[in-house]
Parts: sequence; C-alpha cells; structure tokens
Amino acid sequence: MISIQNLSVEFSAKSLFDNISYVINPKDKIALVGKNGAGKSTMLKIIAGLQQPTGGGVAVPQGVTIGYLPQQMETSDSTSLIEEVRKAFSHIDGMKLELERMTEELGSRTDYESASYHDLIERMTALTDRMAMEDSDNREAEMEKTLTGLGFLRTDFSRPTAEFSGGWRMRIELAKLLLTRPDVLLLDEPTNHLDIESIQWLEQFLVSKAKAVVLVSHDRAFIDNVTNRTIEISLGKIYDYAVKYSKFVELRKERVEQQMRAYLNQQKQIQDTEDFIERFRYKATKSVQVQSRIKQLAKIDRIEVDEVDTSHLNLRFPPAPRSGDYPVIAENVGKRYGDLQVFDAATFTIKRGEKVAFVGKNGEGKSTLVKCIMGEIPFSGSLKIGHNVKIGYFAQNQASMLDGELTVFDTIDRVAVGDIRTRIRDILGAFMFGGEASDKKVKVLSGGEKTRLAMIRLLLEPVNLLILDEPTNHLDMSTKDILKQAIKDFNGTVIVVSHDREFLDGLVEKVYEFGGGKVKECLGGIYEFLEKKKIDSLAELERSRPSSAPPAVEKNETAKRQPDASKGSRLSYAEQREREKLIRKAKKKVADCEAEIGRLEAEVVRLEGLMVSGGYDEQVYSDHARAQKDLDNAMSRWELASMELDSISD
Repeated sequence: MISIQNLSVEFSAKSLFDNISYVINPKDKIALVGKNGAGKSTMLKIIAGLQQPTGGGVAVPQGVTIGYLPQQMETSDSTSLIEEVRKAFSHIDGMKLELERMTEELGSRTDYESASYHDLIERMTALTDRMAMEDSDNREAEMEKTLTGLGFLRTDFSRPTAEFSGGWRMRIELAKLLLTRPDVLLLDEPTNHLDIESIQWLEQFLVSKAKAVVLVSHDRAFIDNVTNRTIEISLGKIYDYAVKYSKFVELRKERVEQQMRAYLNQQKQIQDTEDFIERFRYKATKSVQVQSRIKQLAKIDRIEVDEVDTSHLNLRFPPAPRSGDYPVIAENVGKRYGDLQVFDAATFTIKRGEKVAFVGKNGEGKSTLVKCIMGEIPFSGSLKIGHNVKIGYFAQNQASMLDGELTVFDTIDRVAVGDIRTRIRDILGAFMFGGEASDKKVKVLSGGEKTRLAMIRLLLEPVNLLILDEPTNHLDMSTKDILKQAIKDFNGTVIVVSHDREFLDGLVEKVYEFGGGKVKECLGGIYEFLEKKKIDSLAELERSRPSSAPPAVEKNETAKRQPDASKGSRLSYAEQREREKLIRKAKKKVADCEAEIGRLEAEVVRLEGLMVSGGYDEQVYSDHARAQKDLDNAMSRWELASMELDSISD
C-alpha cells in the first residue's frame, strides 16, 4: 500500500537512514523500535509527509489516507469537547461533493464496457463504503464510544477544551484521529497520557477496527498486544521481522550474537593483515605481498555491530536506612476541591519493604494522594509517616527542579556517595548520557533527558521510601529495565503511580485502585489485579464501577461488612421496581438491535450474491452500500445498548 523506497536522511553530515526500503501493507500492525535517537519519530514524520528525506521517497497511492499523532502538538481551546471532536468529520462535505460529481458523470456515460467506466464504478463504491460510517446517527455513537473509551465521562462532553490538561487534550486529538479511520495510522508514543484502562481500550480498537498501524511505543505490553510485525532501526539500517515484539526480542538476540561473532572474526582478520603489513612493510622481497594485503584491507566491508548494550548493567543503589515498621498509615483520608470529592475515607497501611502500585483512571486522585503523603496539600483524616522515614519523591514535574547551570555529570556527582561515585559515567551511559552527553549543561537538555537525569539523581540518594509518579513516560525499554531492576533490588519501601503494566509486573505485590471516590486494596501483582477485575476493555471497567454509591474505601478484608451483601438488598421496593423496569427496557433495546442486525446481514448477503452472479443493474451498488451502512449503524447501536444493559445489571 505505502512503499518506502531507498530512503536516506542525513543530519549534520551524519547518516540517520541509509538507503532504507520496505512496504506497509493494508493489514499491517507495525511496531517501529530502536534506541533513542535511532530515527523512529523522524521515520513517522517522513511517512506523514511532514519532513523530506535527503534521498529516496515515500510512494502513497491515490486515495490512501494517513493519520499522524505526534508526541507533542498544539491543540485548539476555542470550543467544547464534543464540538472539537466533531471536527474529525469535517471532510464529509468534500466526500459528498465528490460523490455527487461521480453520480452526474455516471449518468452521462454510455460506454458501459470500457475500463474507465468500471473504474468509475469501483471508485464510487469505495467512496460510498467509506461514507457508510459517516451517517449522522452512527457518527454520534462512534464519538461517544471513542471518548468514553479514552476515559472521558459523558458529563465532560459539553466542557470547554480549555478546562482540560495537556494530557487530556492529547486524548482529544487521538479521539479525532481514530474517528477519521485513516488507511494508515501513525502513532508516536500514544500511551504516554493514557491510564491502564484507556490503554486496554486503545489496544482493542487498534486490533479490531484500525486498518494499517505503525506505532512507536516504549510500552512492551501494548505493542505486543497490538502488533504483528516489528521493524527495528539500527545504525541507519532496518531489520524487518514478521513477528510481534516479544518474538522479535528473541530473534534480535540471535542476530546480534551472529553479528558479534562475524565482527570478532573480521577484527581478527584485519588485525592479522595489519600485523603482516607492519612486519614486512620495509622488506623489498615482500613488497608485492604487502601491497596486495593493503589493497585487500581497503576492500573489506567493515561489519558494524549495534552500539554496546548497557541495559544489563547491574545498578545497586545505596542501602535504605532502616525505618519504622509502617512507613505510611492512612486513616479516613479524604481530599475535596470545592464541590468535587476526589476520594474519601481512604484507610490503609503500607509496611516497611512493601512495593505497591497506585492505579486507576486519570483524575481519580492517585497523584493527589501522593501529594497528601508528601504534605504538599491539606487533607481530611489522619496520615502518619513512620519513624525515621526518608522520602525520595519523583513528581511528574521533577525535571523542572534541576539546576540548569550544572552539567549532567556534576548533577549526579553531587548526590552520589560511596563506591557508586566511581561508576557515575557507567550509570550515565546506561541512561543514555554516555560520552560527551555527560558534559552537557542541564539547561540544554530535552524534557525527556531531564526526566531521566532527575530519575538517576533521585535513585542515588539514601532514602527508604521511594514515591514515583509516572516514572516511565520518557524512558525507553532498556532504560525501564534498568530502573525496574534497581527498584526490585531496593530494600526500602516503594509507591509507584504508573499505567505501564509490564513495568509493574513482578515489581509490586499490592495494588491500590482509585476510582469513584474510593481507594480499594487488592493483594497481588498488577496482572492478578486485572484478572480479578476482568478488565478487558474500558466498558468492563465502567460496568464494574458503581455509578451512584457514596464515596468509601473498600478492602479485600470484609470484617466490617456483610460478605455478600447484594445491591438489591440495599434498595427500597420502589427503587427495585424502577431498576427492573430499566433492565427490561434495556434488554428490549438489545433484542431489537440484534433482530435488526440479523435482517441487515441477510440483506447484505443477498445483494452480494446478485453482484457475484452478474444479474443486476446499477441500483444494486447503491442498495448494497446503503445496507452496509445501515448494518454498521445497527452494530454501533447494539454495542451502546449492550453497554447500557450491563451497567444497569451489575
């Protein structure tokens, strides 16, 4: 579908890409991987037509649409959320005009057997199919599903976009992009501003509804669940694997080992040749052999091996000073902003040495509770910090607190203690500050580089309670591995706020879920938590959350309440009758939608049979397109009706 042909890019006489060629096929789900600086984002920009290569080019067939989501973008703040998202369908008028023009042309044509006539029919059919999902009813349903899937509440739809934070505005742009249903989706770190539930929804969307996808992400679980092909950019070349990321990792290891063996053999050959030349350079009897070896040496095509992989560097941070048995004890902690009760009655105890995760949808209070623990904001209830607790806190704005006039090396040197001072440059290299980069001033670093530097600085301080708020957003996979292992080896207590499932897996033994004004405790790791919740999509998360229950804290311990108290037993007779009425109504809506889907599927099959047999007139094309459009609309209505029924029934 899209062909990348002999692509070359140079920056300041340095080659980023060297004569790269590959094809993006219609159903490909591609993970674009490589070290920071390898050129992943540049590749996406070139495919999107936003940047021109030094050589070669990108061939995009006529009519193929491309949607691109960069890591950072400017967003509009002039309208409400729903009106902003409706802009995704602004191209419909152009499509309608084009279809009208084609219809007029078709009416005036009489060359029914010509190739151009059949080409016109095919283009009309393709355009009609593309417009099928643009029906007004279906459009509203698609917008609602997409926005709720990305974490927005229905009450948010009328809010001005100016009220949303930068992360939420990126979600708005992502929603608009998904709704346009381009032939090729280019996504650069789409999960950076999403929580676990929204990431899972996006996974399902990309797998089931998106066409071709090329994505850059440092979230292993996300790319492994979405992609079926992996392209690695390394040393200006690409290595194309028709496998998902986890399998690629195994194959890459084998490839690098083979490269290393070939490299070492070649280095030995070069060294032997150079030794021969040096030994006999000035002997007349050997001049012919020496000249032959010199020519042989010049013809050798030097093997390059991936840059030294420091991801296995075993970092051991200073031992944590011993703290009291219970570093954090919370009793009925609550936080309110005006009329908004973020959470209330949070009661829990974190023991010394525990590693726990705070998870949940954005805006449910994870970072707010962290700020309460840090004493940065007032709160209700009691929150006790244990004896001799020394907190190391990584906030999302931690990078802005670094001294811009210091160099990278000096920033770390000032906090490193003991034997680790002798390994500062190794540590900096592991976090991609090797060589000359360690002598850069902090003020010239990018946002991601400052984040990594702040993380190193924090982890070198002698603390016994680490609080990390979204620590992985700007870290690549190898760096996350280093950080994860360092935290696992840390003998103090850790609280991690993160949406990265793979990072949390095997790291935490307890999960606190934030949502609906509650803080729920779940023993076990992140995947045990997700399995217990049976969260396969945002819809299931919404169904599992009570919509009108008062804020409270639930623990797995049930000593203070009946173990199996049913929802119905807490409702009055009138409320039960009203609920049953709503359930019957919702069930009828689902049944009606299913009946309509069955009828429309039969109609589509009938019309396709006519098209295959050849016994039809031009009206069959229009009837088929209309039936397909009606079927898509019915499917969307059925999904919404099913979600509504499940939310009432739970």
